[in-house]
Amino acid sequence: MLRYALKRLISLAVSLLVASVIIFIAVEIVPGDPASYMLGLNAQPDTVAQLREELGLNVSPVERYVSWVWGMVQGDFGTSYTYRTPVAEMIWQRGQVSLPLALFALLISTAIAIPLGVIAAGRRGTGVDVGLSTATQFGIAVPNFWLGIMMVLLFSVSLQWFSAGGFPGWQAGFWLALKSLVLPAIALAVPQAAILTRIMRSSLLDTLGEDFMRTARAKGLSRNQALWRHAFRNALIPVLTIIGLQFSFLIAGGIIIEQVFYLPGLGRLVLQSINARDLIVVESVVMVLVFAVIVVNFAVDLAYAAVDPRLRRRV
Repeated sequence: MLRYALKRLISLAVSLLVASVIIFIAVEIVPGDPASYMLGLNAQPDTVAQLREELGLNVSPVERYVSWVWGMVQGDFGTSYTYRTPVAEMIWQRGQVSLPLALFALLISTAIAIPLGVIAAGRRGTGVDVGLSTATQFGIAVPNFWLGIMMVLLFSVSLQWFSAGGFPGWQAGFWLALKSLVLPAIALAVPQAAILTRIMRSSLLDTLGEDFMRTARAKGLSRNQALWRHAFRNALIPVLTIIGLQFSFLIAGGIIIEQVFYLPGLGRLVLQSINARDLIVVESVVMVLVFAVIVVNFAVDLAYAAVDPRLRRRV
């Protein structure tokens, strides 16, 4: 297990290095000069040059890349061009919204999908299975931003159970802050739960058709006993992959939901920074999101090894 983890850690480090190069190049080739954008069209050339020097934009791209990466290694992401605030502080503040939102949505998605997937597989071909399949098709087809808007109209405008948007901050109280994330988390979770339900059902049905399952039944186990004791664990391997991918999507792709519910998360920060040509913020936030995605994939790989010992033997 240790050799397997070390091998995956090396792969993680290489992936981060490659991602940092790609992100830096992608941001650098975007047309426009941040200093000129900040000062406006009528700015004098000497003023622009002075601001470029102040922002560290007058050195070569290689020097900027090395400085940026070395700063991140030390926990220093630089200072925002627009807000004149340390980027690390901005990421920390916005991450307190995006990360709990992603975890909350993933928890809802998993709590809904795994039981429904097991029920659908255990009652294959029945009315329950058909009904769940229809519901999951509808869940996949519904855009999460449309679902979010509909929930705002129903639960905020009509019933007034939840606020229509905004985030009071965790300092206002845990339950009050969590309540403000309920609707956006559900809007993010429903399509993901529909996908995960179908994956769980399909994986479980494939496992139920294996020879070892017929052997378990032949030894006297009931269908439900064989399903929970033998099939469920083996069926979890592809499900773990989807859960890892979903968390990556939820933490990095919640920008539309953050716009709908006016949440001050990382997605909105990236959008605002792109509009303001605040390159150091864009680079750093995207790099943090990539790091989160790679770490999640690393955790999924370790979960694979825990669920399927054959992976550990191959290393």
